[in-house]
Amino acid sequence: MYRHLFKIISICLLISIFCLLTGQQAGASYNFKLVERIIAVGDEGPDVALLQRKLKELSYYKGDIDGLYGPNTVNAVKKFQMNKGIRVDGIIGSETLSYLSGKTLLSRLSVDRDEIILLARIIHGEARGEDFKGKVAVGAVVLNRVKNYKFPNSIREVILQEGQFSCLHDGQANYYPLPGSIDAARAAIMGYDPTFNSLYFYNPEVATRLKWISKRPITVRIGQHIFAR
Repeated sequence: MYRHLFKIISICLLISIFCLLTGQQAGASYNFKLVERIIAVGDEGPDVALLQRKLKELSYYKGDIDGLYGPNTVNAVKKFQMNKGIRVDGIIGSETLSYLSGKTLLSRLSVDRDEIILLARIIHGEARGEDFKGKVAVGAVVLNRVKNYKFPNSIREVILQEGQFSCLHDGQANYYPLPGSIDAARAAIMGYDPTFNSLYFYNPEVATRLKWISKRPITVRIGQHIFAR
């Protein structure tokens, strides 16, 4: 009884925080910057997601924005290089970067701060001990659910769906997220998805109900979490 009551209180508190943020912070947006590094096949990260987004805006990139530098990204970069008359190697180095907008690839995404903070709370509650990639992975699962017809179509509704995230049960989602979790939320919203479109995750060391998820196709293990579709 007390556990159920605590869960209701936690969800109500999270909703209250969301409403407060919506009223005070709606309309805020962030600048995302491509890190000035050499980027090549096999690399991943929010800067790769931003590169993909930029190349898509320029009609060179046709794939999903996932933050993973694979064959589609290489081909898009080569087409861009060929069009600009520079060395065609599929690698983002200083020369190629100089031909992209503003040399630092500044891009502006209209993302409400309340969505970032709400997502960051779940990341903080579910993956506080994970590295940056592990934190982004949890955020990516939430966003993959938003895009999937089997789940609600907003970050808020996915997070508040009954029985989906343990941090709503134990109150961990009520703590204000640390900067690392906020950065991970931004990266996930930008499109960085190291989970390969996973819809589920669990920690096999602490999970109590493994029968149902063991039947799902596993995509990758990142830190302590196993991800599945």
